[in-house]
Amino acid sequence: MPRTATADVVDRDQLLAFLRPRHHVLLMTHRQDGSPQLSPVSAGVDDEGRVVIATYPQRAKTANARRDNRVSLCFLSDEWDDAWVQVNGTAEVLDVPEAVEPLVDYFRSIAGEHPDWDEYREAMVRQGKSLLRVTIDSWGPIATGGFPPT
Repeated sequence: MPRTATADVVDRDQLLAFLRPRHHVLLMTHRQDGSPQLSPVSAGVDDEGRVVIATYPQRAKTANARRDNRVSLCFLSDEWDDAWVQVNGTAEVLDVPEAVEPLVDYFRSIAGEHPDWDEYREAMVRQGKSLLRVTIDSWGPIATGGFPPT
């Protein structure tokens, strides 16, 4: 039986419920010349409904987000042909030490509790991590692929 494509329009609460268990994301930032830069990332959703992504200050995505804070994200399901959604937002970049506690929230949103939070915090500082935090401005429907509906 052929699968019929879907495109379900959802409100913010339904969107966040869809995003929270999904961590495979394609992040699109803009290069200096305006062309897209795509990066596969692991993302979570913090308690305030923002998308959070751990990174380093030297990465292209980080430099791009500092220069142009408009980003798009495509949240994918674990199964390749399952549901997905595009989210558009405004990014901010946090560096250590300001990023340490938000990085704790990032870890919790993806993996739950860490066995030693002090050790984790020290590692984030030692590694010089940054955090991209994206405020969601708009989103498309939650979609699945397939044949057009008849």
